[in-house]
Amino acid sequence: MVRIGHAALSGPGALSGTTVLLPGPDGAVAGVDVRGGGPGTRETDALDPRTLVDRVHAVVLSGGSAYGLAAATGVMDALGEAGIGFPVGGPGEVVPIVPAAVVFDLGRGGDFRRRPDAALGAAAYAAAVEGPSPMGVVGAGTGAVVGGLKGGVGTARVATEAGEVTALVVVNAAGSAVDPRTGELWAARHLTPDDRTPPPLPDDRSGLLERLSAAAAPPTLNTTIGVVWTDATLSVAQCSKLAAVGHDGLARAIRPVHGMTDGDTLFGLATCDRPAPDLGGVQALLTAGADAVTRAVGNAVLAAESVGGFRSYTEVVLG
Repeated sequence: MVRIGHAALSGPGALSGTTVLLPGPDGAVAGVDVRGGGPGTRETDALDPRTLVDRVHAVVLSGGSAYGLAAATGVMDALGEAGIGFPVGGPGEVVPIVPAAVVFDLGRGGDFRRRPDAALGAAAYAAAVEGPSPMGVVGAGTGAVVGGLKGGVGTARVATEAGEVTALVVVNAAGSAVDPRTGELWAARHLTPDDRTPPPLPDDRSGLLERLSAAAAPPTLNTTIGVVWTDATLSVAQCSKLAAVGHDGLARAIRPVHGMTDGDTLFGLATCDRPAPDLGGVQALLTAGADAVTRAVGNAVLAAESVGGFRSYTEVVLG
């Protein structure tokens, strides 16, 4: 079971936060796939299949652009205090492996200097719980914006015979989650009864399309990041493939994606609670991963609330 914790900055000028995913004391096999032109990451080289370490003990997703990578230090310190990490000596002598990725949300609350730090990372670690994660304007999604509308955190889960696949995505893209011709979310056709329900759209959509166009702020520096994980047993290379195919799901839900002002990064994790699947099972997990990412993006946009001058999709649709 992966535990998830969120923490957000408070006070004037703050609109940013941090999310941490904790796979447990034994960690999880991990891979990564970076597609965007402006990534902000930490420890991604350690996830190369040719390197020594094959498990991570947490993944940190944060606002604050490159400054926000400091949040991973707080998580690393907390894990080290708990004795969780890669053993390098005697009892308690460990180095936690904590890869991280960040989104650009600097100054969206009004104060460019208000950004996540090690203390906020530690707070997210302390808040981690099992069970469904809150969605919308929480954690690393606090200051997220997608196509000028309010973004946030979204999750989705898909069950296969080989194992379950879950995606958590921080939707903060220069591209749009909305089809400009219809006003529908690009992800809408992929949503299931388990997901958020989009608001009803009017028969005459001319007014809606005008409102959506007016609400969308000019594109800025952005980045969409997330984690796709399964309870099946996978290798590091297969986890990297799970992350890579997750980007296909991202491309179904945001247009355009992977641009020069986005640092789009997805991590793939395997908690190894179930046996290793055969080739058909791996393929099913990959397909599920892409579907989960698409749905998670849709859920993030639908769960987001208007804040900081950025209007939510639902508010704009309902007028």
